[in-house]
Amino acid sequence: MTVTQDMLRTYPKDLGGVNQEILARCIDACIECAQACTACADACLSEDMVAELTKCIRTNLDCADLCDAAGRVLSRHTGYDVNITRAAVEACRAACKACADECERHADMHEHCRVCAEACRRCEQACDELLRAI
Repeated sequence: MTVTQDMLRTYPKDLGGVNQEILARCIDACIECAQACTACADACLSEDMVAELTKCIRTNLDCADLCDAAGRVLSRHTGYDVNITRAAVEACRAACKACADECERHADMHEHCRVCAEACRRCEQACDELLRAI
C-alpha cells in the first residue's frame, strides 16, 4: 500500500464516491510525472545540443508544474469541487500528452526523454481513468 492509499483510506469523511484506487493511482502518477519532467528538463539543459531542446525543456517544465498542481488538488478533499478537480486533471492530461509527444521526438537520442515520455503516458492514462470515474 502506498502512502497515498494510506492517506485516502484514513480520510475521516466520504471521498464523494470516487474510487480510491483510481484516485490514488492518478495522484501517484501526477507526482511521479512531475519529478520525471523536472529531471528531464534539467538533463536537457546539460546536453551539448541544448538549443535544439528548447521546446522539450519548456514542455517538461509546464508539464511538471501542471502535474504538481493536479496532484495537490487531488490530495485535498475538504470542500471538494468537481469542476475544479476536472479542470486540473484535464490540464494535466493535456500537458502530459504534449510532453510525451515532444519527448518521444528525442527518445532515440536521449534516454532521459524516453523515460520521461513513459511517465507522461502513464500519467495521461491515469488522468483519463480518473476523468471517467468522476
